[in-house]
Amino acid sequence: MTCPKCSSSMEVVLVGSAEVDRCTVCGGLWFDLLEEQIVKRAGAAAALDASEPVSEEQRHQPAARCPRCRVPLLRMVDPGQPHIWYESCAVCFGSFFDAGEFKDLADETVGDLIRRWGAKERR
Repeated sequence: MTCPKCSSSMEVVLVGSAEVDRCTVCGGLWFDLLEEQIVKRAGAAAALDASEPVSEEQRHQPAARCPRCRVPLLRMVDPGQPHIWYESCAVCFGSFFDAGEFKDLADETVGDLIRRWGAKERR
């Protein structure tokens, strides 16, 4: 599989019954349908998403196409943590998280609650 952000190869990482694809260069993560829920329940987000978070500029570059379906990915915002942007496929429902985003999503803190109150609307 090829990374939708940097076009590098991705490796398969087993987390319980989930086969998550991780980019060997940028550290981005591809989850097939519902795999992110399996990983969150397993408490393995920090171990899986161990790469340094990408810069703000890199994070907001759009991903090109779904690595499974080849359709354009859609930019999504997590409603519980609106500072987290990720990409999703409207066909296969897979999700791509830049390095550091999934670990941040899985570790909701009091600071996230405060950020939610002051978050600007995404366009």
